[in-house]
Amino acid sequence: MWAGASVLGVAVDFASKEWALGALSTGQKIPLLGSLLSLELVFNAGAAFSFLSSHTWVFTVLAALACLIIPFFVRRAHSGELACALGLLEAGALGNLLDRLFRYPGFGEGHVVDFLNYGNFFVGNVADIAIVAAVVWLALIELTKKEVKK
Repeated sequence: MWAGASVLGVAVDFASKEWALGALSTGQKIPLLGSLLSLELVFNAGAAFSFLSSHTWVFTVLAALACLIIPFFVRRAHSGELACALGLLEAGALGNLLDRLFRYPGFGEGHVVDFLNYGNFFVGNVADIAIVAAVVWLALIELTKKEVKK
């Protein structure tokens, strides 16, 4: 389950970014839901809200570490649901890591392709959606798990 969720998430993220690169131009904004959601091509060197954009390598290292550590948690997963949520988290981390490794301006310093503008609050991508969904899902799993009596 974990590998399937991860591979599917990375594939959808990659395909959506390639679509955005071919269909959108920087500076162009296409409203989808009025001012709440629009398409806008942005190249992000930092984290959310372009945080620490001059330290791209930090996020490259963090994403690589996350991608290496998540499988260890998967092996300890007590349910398919938990493994699937971790696969979604892996997909998001790997999707953005691939941009940082292989996109302009170069290896480890690449800018992440973002194209979903959420009401001028921030611009993200499918990998970001996967990360947020995984974190929410993991929190719900934790909040709803039943204690085992000893």
